Amino acid sequence: MTREEKSQVIESLTAQLSDNATIYLADISGLNAGDTNNLRRACFKAGVELSVVKNTLLKKAMESADKDFGELEDVLKGNTSLMISEISNAPAKVIKAFRKKSDKPLLKGAFIEEAVYVGDDQLDSLVNIKSKEELIGDIIGLLQSPAKNVISALKSSGDTIAGIVKTLSERE
Repeated sequence: MTREEKSQVIESLTAQLSDNATIYLADISGLNAGDTNNLRRACFKAGVELSVVKNTLLKKAMESADKDFGELEDVLKGNTSLMISEISNAPAKVIKAFRKKSDKPLLKGAFIEEAVYVGDDQLDSLVNIKSKEELIGDIIGLLQSPAKNVISALKSSGDTIAGIVKTLSERE
């Protein structure tokens, strides 16, 4: 690879890192061609972009990007695959689902909305991160809950008051 090609790859990686808030680094070494294709298909279905990158070029791109990747640069050893997604937990779900069939891919680290996760032991916590849409749905549900309680209380007490009035009017 010539210097010009390397600089183009670094610029492309820097743009990807700057534009996306969800970045996962995984190790897919040891997967045969069929398993790699199945992983790529699973990533495509989940809206995850998967690409294999050179560690040195990715490290330079991380240094050039306007984000602080912290300890994530330390995991750039061995084979590294870059997983980028709009949904913060989608790559973690793909990795976890794919692991039901094999022991790979291994999670090296993740960068999600300025938070850095390092190590394969973080996979379960990353799977449980709620997406933006799920959080909005939870907030709307919480906001609607008090109003529903008030309405149901008014309805039930209205029936109760009407019942009491009816009972008292029948007594006399």
